[in-house]
Formats: sequence, C-alpha cells, structure tokens
Amino acid sequence: MITEKSKIGFTLIELLVVISIIGILIALSGFGLQGARKSARDARRRADIEQMRSALELYKSDCGDYPASVAFTGGATLQGDGSPASCAVGNTYMVNRPNDPVSPQIYRYNRITPTTYEICATIENGGGSVACAGMNPGICSGAGGIPCNYRVTNP
Repeated sequence: MITEKSKIGFTLIELLVVISIIGILIALSGFGLQGARKSARDARRRADIEQMRSALELYKSDCGDYPASVAFTGGATLQGDGSPASCAVGNTYMVNRPNDPVSPQIYRYNRITPTTYEICATIENGGGSVACAGMNPGICSGAGGIPCNYRVTNP
C-alpha cells in the first residue's frame, strides 16, 4: 500500500515569485506617483499665480497702477502706498506673497510699465523657457539657474 504525503503550504520558489511580482508592482507605482506629485506642485503654482494676479488687480483698482517690482518680492505683504488716497497704507491686498513649492525656485514678478506686469515661474511638466523682462534671461532660481517656462501677464 502506497501512502501519499499531504502537501500543505508553498514551496520556496513559489514564495520568491510572489515576492518579486509584488516588488515590481511597488516600483512601477512609485514612478506613477512621481508624475502625480509634479502635477500637484504645478497646480499649486498656477493657483498661487492666480492669487497674486487677483491681489495685483485689486491694488491697481485702488492705486491706479501696479506696485513696483521691489515692493512685491517673495514672502512680502502687498499693501497700499498712500498715493492716491484710495490706496491707503492700511489697505492690505495680499499677506505673505506665496513662494514656489520647490525651495530655490521663485515666482518672478516684474512691473514692465505702470499698467503692465508679468509673473514668471517654472512648471515641472512644461518645457523650454520664456523670456522675462528685466531678469537674467528668465531665470527663476537664485542658486540653480533654473529657467522660467511659464509666464502670465496682466489681463
């Protein structure tokens, strides 16, 4: 009489195959999430720039022109300058101007004329570069020299 041994459990090879498949799936999902992170940072940049545009338009409606480039630098609060009276010093148009989510990069604001401006930034899912007036050929970073590839102007 022949007795059969009962097989319970998995062999070492079966376990290694399953573990390697799981490892490959985790690695592939990591690449997919990286693109999602870039897209999320780009969406934040566009939202920050639209918030800056709104503040600039409110400033212009009260003050008659856009603020000087040096008055609206990173982290600064945009306030009225007292001239004319409708542009009171107590008027606050934006508290703590936003900064780019990636550390050395910045949003470049430049007043071209009293009635025109541009804001330049670096979008991760974009290519090329744009020329930004009054700046080192569209550089959006003090340290790394990252070129700007996204520009908005006044409406």
